[in-house]
Amino acid sequence: MNPFPDAKVYLVDDDVGVREALSWLLRTRRLLSDSYGSAEAFLADEVVWNQEPEAPCCLLLDVRMPGMSGLALFERLKTLPWQAAMPVIFLSGHADVPTAVDAVKRGAFDFCEKPFSDNALVDRIEQALTQSAQVIHQRRVQREWRQRMDSLTDRERDVMDLVVAGLPNKLVADQLGISVRTVEVHRSRVFDKMGVKSAVELANALRGAS
Repeated sequence: MNPFPDAKVYLVDDDVGVREALSWLLRTRRLLSDSYGSAEAFLADEVVWNQEPEAPCCLLLDVRMPGMSGLALFERLKTLPWQAAMPVIFLSGHADVPTAVDAVKRGAFDFCEKPFSDNALVDRIEQALTQSAQVIHQRRVQREWRQRMDSLTDRERDVMDLVVAGLPNKLVADQLGISVRTVEVHRSRVFDKMGVKSAVELANALRGAS
């Protein structure tokens, strides 16, 4: 059973034979793919380039191509705030291995040397898709959390900070110069807006979203 039914693998390689072989390999594993003959062609696909991924994805990228190299494209990708959601696996010839290793040190997911083992490559692709899914989920959680935080009033934020610090309602009231009943009202609203039921749950959620 395919654990990534909505995933997409992007192939960027100037060798049409490599692209066709990879596309076939991925189809046998029930993985969707789009292929591009150059880095420039990939950059021209605005749907991919200008939109943060909503489903797991990864990029198989040839190191050496006419025009823009795979390494140059990788550097462009690194400028995107969501780049971690699209792990990059470099495809390298023997002469390009040192370059690919250096790219991994700078944030690429991995590299596979040509000719590559089909099983080993698909294993790494699935691992990259797993990482992509985790990053996408975490970024979604962070966006939702920021929206919840933005919905708080200044006073609710003050109360939240002191509640998370472990202060009881009486001490929160004393520090803010308000009544205990007002603290209770603000505390209840904070819990509702943040989707939690206790101060401990709120503190854990804050740590997880940071």
